[in-house]
Amino acid sequence: MPSQPLIDLATLDLSRTVRDRAEVRRLCLQRNRFAMLDEIVYMEGADGLVVGFKDVAPDDWWAPDHFPGRPIFPGALQIEGAAQLCAYHFLDSRPEMQTKLVGFGGVNDARFRGVVTPPARLYFAAKAVRLRSTMFTYQAQGFVEGKMVMEAQILGVILD
Repeated sequence: MPSQPLIDLATLDLSRTVRDRAEVRRLCLQRNRFAMLDEIVYMEGADGLVVGFKDVAPDDWWAPDHFPGRPIFPGALQIEGAAQLCAYHFLDSRPEMQTKLVGFGGVNDARFRGVVTPPARLYFAAKAVRLRSTMFTYQAQGFVEGKMVMEAQILGVILD
């Protein structure tokens, strides 16, 4: 059974961007094919909630091969997008850490509850569960058209 949504997306102004693509790229160093977070539309304080999105397109690099004739956005890339959102939120509230590289520390309790078929806007929502000086844990969820399609606990670690 799915967890309760971290937020009701219908309560947000999803047309408003609070961090654009350039700002996301300032702290999230993944580029080109591995940039799985486009923009952020909502953000609370350091231990609050953050919501961003990835536009999933039919001509994305993975689409011809996963699965031919019926592209489905891979679950591993959904987890990567959620992890990028968590890393951004962690670094954004810590100016002294913004030159650091954040690595993927792990994932717990991942569940995929729907299929993400392009074209789609995949919203990620994340909330801090545990924040330490060099590690973090967030609860993360993914939504398409208001339906939860993914949830997981994301662990991140500062690498340098």
